[in-house]
Amino acid sequence: MFTGIISDIGEISQVTNNGDIKVRINCNYLSTTIDLGASIACDGVCLTVVDRGLDEKNWFEVEVSAETVSKTNISSPQNKWETGRKLNLERALKVGDELGGHIVSGHVDGIATIKNITTEGDSTRISFTTSSEIAKFIAPKGSVSLNGTSLTVNEVDRNTFGVNLISHTKTVTTWGDSKLNDLVNLEIDTLARYVARLAEAQKENKV
Repeated sequence: MFTGIISDIGEISQVTNNGDIKVRINCNYLSTTIDLGASIACDGVCLTVVDRGLDEKNWFEVEVSAETVSKTNISSPQNKWETGRKLNLERALKVGDELGGHIVSGHVDGIATIKNITTEGDSTRISFTTSSEIAKFIAPKGSVSLNGTSLTVNEVDRNTFGVNLISHTKTVTTWGDSKLNDLVNLEIDTLARYVARLAEAQKENKV
């Protein structure tokens, strides 16, 4: 379980494809504090640590299944996970930690595409499009996880929605490098998912 508050920016140093994909990520976390089997959200994708160590930099390795690849931007031409790519990182929530964002599972629901980037003072407003299946769970002033970052939705218009990024967020995440047509990992708010399911159940019971 995560909060969507990014705690480090990692950089991919190695990618190996032997059926599943193994990715080595350099980070600022002390490798001695990372347990094998621990969960780390990488651009919003919950992945299990299979190895860790220290060379010139601290690093950890994760394995990515074909199912995960199919739901995320990992193999997309625009945002492919390859050497040099930077990733938003967040370690799993511990009991007693501050819940600064919202509850994030790290189970990506699908992809959003950046369609517009506008500078407004020190902030940046970004508009996205996504599938109608996902868009129905996104509401104004609700929460959404984009590349692992907990963000508040400003507006929604059918399959398009927008968020606002303050300068701090752009500095401590990879959002400062965003470009038009980037593909972004999207996870809808768990609360929205359950509310929608309850509404469906009530409708079914009335039929």
